[in-house]
Amino acid sequence: MSRMNDAPRPAARPLTLDATAKRIIELLQGDGRLAYAAIAKDVGLSEAAVRHRVQKLVDAGVVQIVAVTDPLQMGFARQALIGIKVSGNVRTVATTLEGMDALDYIVITTGRFDILAEVVAESDDELLDIVSDEIGGLDGVASTETFVYLKLQKQTYAWGVR
Repeated sequence: MSRMNDAPRPAARPLTLDATAKRIIELLQGDGRLAYAAIAKDVGLSEAAVRHRVQKLVDAGVVQIVAVTDPLQMGFARQALIGIKVSGNVRTVATTLEGMDALDYIVITTGRFDILAEVVAESDDELLDIVSDEIGGLDGVASTETFVYLKLQKQTYAWGVR
């Protein structure tokens, strides 16, 4: 599932999250379409102040407000997680993978795989092309293992704030 938009993340610049900012985030995690007026009433600020605070959170890369779609209803028949073992520089391979439109989630990890990448594809043939030709053909990719999604059991973005 696509969880992020394609906008590049701003350079990491720590933003201090006070109790009000955390409450705004919690409210938006519950309903990303919640009106600024409703948020303002909950947190005790003006609507303009809430709008400003939300924009600061977005600009700092703390939150993204996006529409999360169901890939099946968008015409994508296949979703999979691809475990990638790398020989050489993991960051170099991950950076190359970032340029692939079919991949919507890429993490460098430890354990059995060096990188995990999520893909949504229109067909099994497209998935095969992505795994075999695009990813498998990259310099530094030693091997891949593909985990095809059969059913999405749970997906949530409301883990709250600390």
